[in-house]
Amino acid sequence: MSIGNFRTLAVAADGLSAQRHKMSVVAENIANAETTRTPEGGPYRRQRVVLTAPRQVTSFSSALDAAHLKMRRTHDEHRGPSAPGSTAVPKEGQFLIAKDKIDPTDQPQMVYDPTHPDANKDGYVAMPNIDIITEMVDMMAAQRAYEANTTTVESVKQMVNKALDI
Repeated sequence: MSIGNFRTLAVAADGLSAQRHKMSVVAENIANAETTRTPEGGPYRRQRVVLTAPRQVTSFSSALDAAHLKMRRTHDEHRGPSAPGSTAVPKEGQFLIAKDKIDPTDQPQMVYDPTHPDANKDGYVAMPNIDIITEMVDMMAAQRAYEANTTTVESVKQMVNKALDI
């Protein structure tokens, strides 16, 4: 099994983890769509997941030089020791970082319900500004991305099995 297959599996694993986290956050948003009182005070605030790539440890020119040298050399014995940071794999081994984020400008939705226990003196209740349809679309997108990463893992597994049959 080549290093490329391990990298492919590592990228897919990070994608699976990130999409699973995204689905959990969306489920939490849906579950708290009617929560008007939180331990922090006020209504629940919608969370979202932001996916970012970790800071790369190489420059573009050094990665290009390393790729060019790999293409010119045909035998493993001709390759010198790889320079630190010459690989596209980040030091911590992550290809994708998922972080929760709350929009600071997100304002609660004011709903008139004077009978609600959390209503203010004018009869308005601060409700979370969560749109269930948006959350469901986010959930479906995360599910499709999760399925795509699962397909990638299955494809690598099939390639490795075919290689072992040779």
